[in-house]
Amino acid sequence: MSEVEKRQDRSPVPSAFEYASAPESREIVRLEERYGLFVGGEWVEPRSEEYAPSVSPRDEEPLAEVAYAGPEDVDLAVRAARDAYENGWSDLAPSERAKYLFRIARILQERSREFAVLESLDGGKPIRESRDVDLPLAAAHFFYYAGWADKLEYAFPNRRPRPVGVAGQVIPWNFPLLMLAWKVAPALAAGNTVVLKPAETTPLTALLFCDVLRQAELPAGVVNIVTGDGRAGAEIVKHPDVDKVAFTGSTEVGKEIQRAVAGTSKRLTLELGGKAANIIFDDAPLDQAVEGIINGIYFNQGHVCCAGSRLFVQESVSKEVVAKLKRRMGTLRVGDPLDKNTDVGAINSQEQLERIRALVAIGEEEGAEIYQPPCRLPEKGWWFPPTVFTNVAQSYRIAQEEIFGPVLSVLTFRTPAEAVEKANNTPYGLSAGVWTEKGSRILSMASRLRAGVIWANTYNRFDPASPFGGYKESGFGREGGLHGLAPYLEFDES
Repeated sequence: MSEVEKRQDRSPVPSAFEYASAPESREIVRLEERYGLFVGGEWVEPRSEEYAPSVSPRDEEPLAEVAYAGPEDVDLAVRAARDAYENGWSDLAPSERAKYLFRIARILQERSREFAVLESLDGGKPIRESRDVDLPLAAAHFFYYAGWADKLEYAFPNRRPRPVGVAGQVIPWNFPLLMLAWKVAPALAAGNTVVLKPAETTPLTALLFCDVLRQAELPAGVVNIVTGDGRAGAEIVKHPDVDKVAFTGSTEVGKEIQRAVAGTSKRLTLELGGKAANIIFDDAPLDQAVEGIINGIYFNQGHVCCAGSRLFVQESVSKEVVAKLKRRMGTLRVGDPLDKNTDVGAINSQEQLERIRALVAIGEEEGAEIYQPPCRLPEKGWWFPPTVFTNVAQSYRIAQEEIFGPVLSVLTFRTPAEAVEKANNTPYGLSAGVWTEKGSRILSMASRLRAGVIWANTYNRFDPASPFGGYKESGFGREGGLHGLAPYLEFDES
């Protein structure tokens, strides 16, 4: 074939690439038809005799029936935890406690694919995130606190640390296994025992974690897992033999818990809602910043308490940033959480989907301009497309209330002082992001932003050695790092 013929024979270059389906097999996960409660190292039937299905958000398939604990069930779990605490665990040599934590960490690594598939199946998050974020971080937290278990006196010099007792822990549905690790690992490293309640919509990885405890040969009663709805969580909070309460969830429920423990000797840490500001200055690397914006709000479908849901862009680059953002949103793939090519998975529940829809409708009514990239949503399951609002005023509800979905509000500013004033104009104080090439500006902004966690030229980066938490209506106390150990310890002065 001549050169002329070769040139004439060339096929047209496609304008875009289509990704073939790349589903992760769910065969690695073996689920029971019905799960009881994990109390005292054994599976027990709930005395409440109440069960409810855990449903997959991707197609509304019931995955398993899960027990709903009542007051008697919670009392049984707390008594099992107290017995384990007083009869061996709290007196165990710290180096021996560390061995159990190391075992748990290694088993999570070994079974990471199994846990990742189940996390995506039960919660709706993309398998890439479960596999590459949730599971590695969960194992890392157990490794990290295993290292501290026999060094507590060095961690807190001139103070003699001792465990608090029985910890009651209530975790949310957005990061089920990771939130379990955030709470269980420091509690055990400090010598406490645990009664944990996972969220009613995502209990299955916590129940699978019970098998990890069996593999690790953790003494019976050291960790007890009771499933159920908010009623079970309330029973844990108010139980008189619970010494420490740790809660991650909504600000409304956090306020109820704070009222419930007021006047008692219970210790309390709360990690609540957020409405984080992601601030882009005109000297920022804009393409990198756009990736940070995408990761800040569309990661885990926006089901993130520290999501960068308010984007503040300096006026001089606002049009360019919004154009780049919309173009990048058009490349996001929405669909099956078990597909390795999926960027945005399913909304966790029908209830959460309705809340997102309601607040988006309010945003349109208030006058904000909505943009959603063209995308075909699956017919079954609970889905919402990536959404961005422009022309947003500070007073709009979408700029003030936590939507907890893939919805971004864009506002502008002219000066650093204006950016700080607008960013701080919220009842929340959990997180923020700053994008600029000037290190001095980063430090200046960080000192003035009223947020517990501030990222610079990145977003949603976590490490077990770094404490996480907020203040104002985002709660109090820290998880991660040495700060995460302190709430599980009491101190005798040397």
